Amino acid sequence: MYGWSGDGWGIAGWIAMAILMIVFWGGVAAVVVVLLRRAPSGQGTTDMHHSHHDAERILHERFARGEIDETEYLARRAALRRPE
Repeated sequence: MYGWSGDGWGIAGWIAMAILMIVFWGGVAAVVVVLLRRAPSGQGTTDMHHSHHDAERILHERFARGEIDETEYLARRAALRRPE
């Protein structure tokens, strides 16, 4: 009868195992939450920044080529820079 001779850790072993199990699964859950929060927010912010920068670049190029006048350029640039 291996393991039933009373030489084990007793109740302290059961408590230690329960605590370690909670810590382990809590760590797994924390890693999953961090990974899920990190991916979408990082991509969205980066894409928005790039699209805003691209819009201003295109507007500047159109003004430089003479496609739009200064009044239209300034109005559109102000609209792009206005906080949402």
